[in-house]
Amino acid sequence: MKTVEYIAFTIDRLPKGYVFTYADFVTKVNRKEAVIKTLNRMAASGKIVKLAKGKFYKPETTVFGNLQPNQAQVVKDLLENNGKLIGYLTGYSIYNQLGLTTQISNIIQIGKNETRPSFKRERYTISFIKQKNTITRENIPLLQILDSIRYIKKIPDTTTASACKRFLGIIKDLQEKDKATLIRLALKYPPATRAFLGALVEENGNSSLTELLRKSLNPITVYKLSGVSIILSTAEKWNIR
Repeated sequence: MKTVEYIAFTIDRLPKGYVFTYADFVTKVNRKEAVIKTLNRMAASGKIVKLAKGKFYKPETTVFGNLQPNQAQVVKDLLENNGKLIGYLTGYSIYNQLGLTTQISNIIQIGKNETRPSFKRERYTISFIKQKNTITRENIPLLQILDSIRYIKKIPDTTTASACKRFLGIIKDLQEKDKATLIRLALKYPPATRAFLGALVEENGNSSLTELLRKSLNPITVYKLSGVSIILSTAEKWNIR
């Protein structure tokens, strides 16, 4: 099978919205220049769409035009490297999924142990949040919750009080072992995040779980988070004003 035929055949079998690079084909046909020329030619004809330098995707066409790939596809090279997990979607990328806002952002935020400066990729701005915990597939949902608690003031199109109510529901639905893990992971977050989490967990009737958080905090430090005391009866106990 010729290079052009092989590439066209392979792309036809890919799901719509799937992001791929030259490297996905070079190892098979071993003709890098031919692959580059073929993909660029297909992009120019509209059969595929160029997302960024060396990155393309198979578009899903609607009456409103081509749909963008989902955010995980757009940045998958920043989430895994040779099968190793190195990052996770967080912040603006998951506020909507967690029910904290109805807005969909064009900012993709990624939690990583080692961060880098923000950059643009097609219509998206890619930015990074420093994560001090080891990142595993199992703890990503909990890290996403903690990141959202940490940046509650930056959640768009909502109030602190509304977000606080939603966090209560999120934590209430967690299993006891996940609540314990959430608290353990929170120990590597800033004090304000630990205090807010402690108040949320106690408000849900799990005061026995929060001793580690309380011991990690300076008892005289006050945390400014307006609107929380209206929702949480435990706010004052955790020095949240």
